Amino acid sequence: MAAKRKRGALAAGKAKRARSAPRAGEEAPEGGPRERSLPPQGYNNPPQGYNNPPQEYSIPPPVSQGKWKNKQRVLIFSSRGINFRTRHLMQDLRTLMPHSKADTKMDRKDQLFVINEVCEMKNCNKCIFFEAKKKQDLYMWLSNTPQGPSAKFLVQNVHTLAELKMTGNCLRGSRPLLSFDPIFDREPHYALLKELFIQIFSTPQYHPKSQPFVDHVFTFTVTDERIWFRNYQIIEEDASLVEIGPRFVLNLIKIFQGSFGGPTLYENPHYQSPNMHRRLIRLSVAAKFREKQQVKEVQKIKKKGTKVLVEEDPTEVVFETPAEEKPVEIQLVKPESKPIVKDKKKLRKIQRKKQKKLFRTEG
Repeated sequence: MAAKRKRGALAAGKAKRARSAPRAGEEAPEGGPRERSLPPQGYNNPPQGYNNPPQEYSIPPPVSQGKWKNKQRVLIFSSRGINFRTRHLMQDLRTLMPHSKADTKMDRKDQLFVINEVCEMKNCNKCIFFEAKKKQDLYMWLSNTPQGPSAKFLVQNVHTLAELKMTGNCLRGSRPLLSFDPIFDREPHYALLKELFIQIFSTPQYHPKSQPFVDHVFTFTVTDERIWFRNYQIIEEDASLVEIGPRFVLNLIKIFQGSFGGPTLYENPHYQSPNMHRRLIRLSVAAKFREKQQVKEVQKIKKKGTKVLVEEDPTEVVFETPAEEKPVEIQLVKPESKPIVKDKKKLRKIQRKKQKKLFRTEG
């Protein structure tokens, strides 16, 4: 019974609340005051009175609740064999692009046109695919699936968010500004790449995972026949920038008409493959080694060669002083032969006997 009474009490309370606020066109119950909701007063809402009748007002919906029309979705994934830096770069791009989707790594044996079917299953119309070769070379494909076009780049000088340790920080999911070098409007192949970058990296308006703020800038600069990507945060109203990261350099290889293949629209004449670059380095090292060996052989030949005799210089004896001339002595008597004595004591005795004989003769 207690439960029934409580349910009844709740129902009665609801009914009383509903009756206390009569709808438009209904009269207020007798004996009670008539309630009326007044609009908020402000610049567009003057206070009532002064012969101003009550007006109806509608609050516009928030910016984030607008209608999502541009439904661009980007699939970001890679092939097997990538290193840790590529994996972190891929994760950074997914963080910066709220309209991106992820997928498992693709086997290297599969053909690239299979990616079009993967994008169709994931409901994506753009794709960023990282392809690793020899565990040291990284290639990036940007494609508009399934019609095309698509572009293939060699990725160099990769620095991720965690590696740079920049001081800037932006809101997760905010919309970026895209800044392009003026050369993107001069050359036709750069104009095509500009449109491809705009469609892939720009966050669609009113995307469910995006925020209605613009606080960072993606810059694409062409220097040394390469495209340099940088990410900056807008920290002040005077547009002062601080780099956040990631950063990398894209070296264009080819632009194809189709998605991941098809006729070649443009081929970069300044591109040099990593294999050719490493081969030239090895050849330069080998050339230096051969040059050193040749220098050593030339030095050996010079040492073994006959020495050239230089003629005597007549001026060498100018400052020489002549030696004193000694008189020539002619010895007429044959010198006595010295006895060969092995014993030194016997030799001394013989010399003493000779000395005694001389003394006697003189005396």
